[in-house]
Amino acid sequence: MTLRSRILAITACASIIVLAGCGGAGSKSGKPATDPGTPNRYTNLSGGNGPILAIKIDDTAPAHPQLNLDKADVIYIEQVEGGLTRIASIFSNPKTLPDEVGPVRSARISDLDILAQYGHVGFIFSGAQTLFYPKIREANLENISADREPASIYSRDPLRSAPTDLIVHPKLLLTKTIDVEKRSIDLPNDPGWTFGSAPVGGKAVSSVAIKWPASRYSATWSAVEKRWLMNYDGKPDLAANGLQLGSPTLIIQKVVITPSIYHDREGGVTPFSQTVGSGTAYLMRDGRAIPIFWNRSSPEVATSWTLKDGTPAHFATGQIWIALTDTDPSFTYPVAAASPSSKK
Repeated sequence: MTLRSRILAITACASIIVLAGCGGAGSKSGKPATDPGTPNRYTNLSGGNGPILAIKIDDTAPAHPQLNLDKADVIYIEQVEGGLTRIASIFSNPKTLPDEVGPVRSARISDLDILAQYGHVGFIFSGAQTLFYPKIREANLENISADREPASIYSRDPLRSAPTDLIVHPKLLLTKTIDVEKRSIDLPNDPGWTFGSAPVGGKAVSSVAIKWPASRYSATWSAVEKRWLMNYDGKPDLAANGLQLGSPTLIIQKVVITPSIYHDREGGVTPFSQTVGSGTAYLMRDGRAIPIFWNRSSPEVATSWTLKDGTPAHFATGQIWIALTDTDPSFTYPVAAASPSSKK
């Protein structure tokens, strides 16, 4: 069945997000891709595969705690003006798609290459620089930004202050506003990564620090929760529901970051993170830092992640974080347990 047929099936089966028992492309389990029992292609978690939504989220201090970022399938941290960071989040699992996500912010040039590998996605953002809009129109994206959709889809949080108060309602957007058949928003494709046992090698680490010129993250391994717990600006990175953000798989992807031709209203130059090409990265999982390589031959091709011998670097099941940085991370290693003789 073609991709368009799968999307037609979504529209025909129901007007709700969770589509149990509908027809669609088959999966390895033999179930339709939209079946709630089918693993999501990006996380390997149950829930099926719905239309892909890419949501830009503010990542400055006033934007925290962010709303339902813990429900995303994939989270990219990218550098923006002034050395700050912004989030590009991917949502495709009907089972975990939240009612609200935010605060929504504007698009940037790096987004186009990041999202191109996901196909024709629904792009949710709050605006963009005037000179940048032609590039958005040319890209393989469905523009469903705040200036195109009704107030029922984008609302203002009275407990937050502008510009970090814009909230999107993705379920309403898909069920009441988006004509999926007409807009042809893609279902999840091959993400480029594989799931499986942790690769052999690397070093045990207790935490890792990732820095940008004006933003910093760290992640601490939790053996109890079996995931990396994220910290933002030296404090636990909490979602609005109080859950500390984090994931079993954290990728620190070394990229080239250069100035672009775009700039914000204050004259700050917009940086461009080069995610097409090849380079090095760290696969952080199971309490270890494993050096790996990334490769992507063109914007439309998914990024591959491999070990030194060229075999796949398997990710762990669950949400995935990818930090795009041109700076080497700093690791903290576990303190070796003292031997009985050393305690005397």
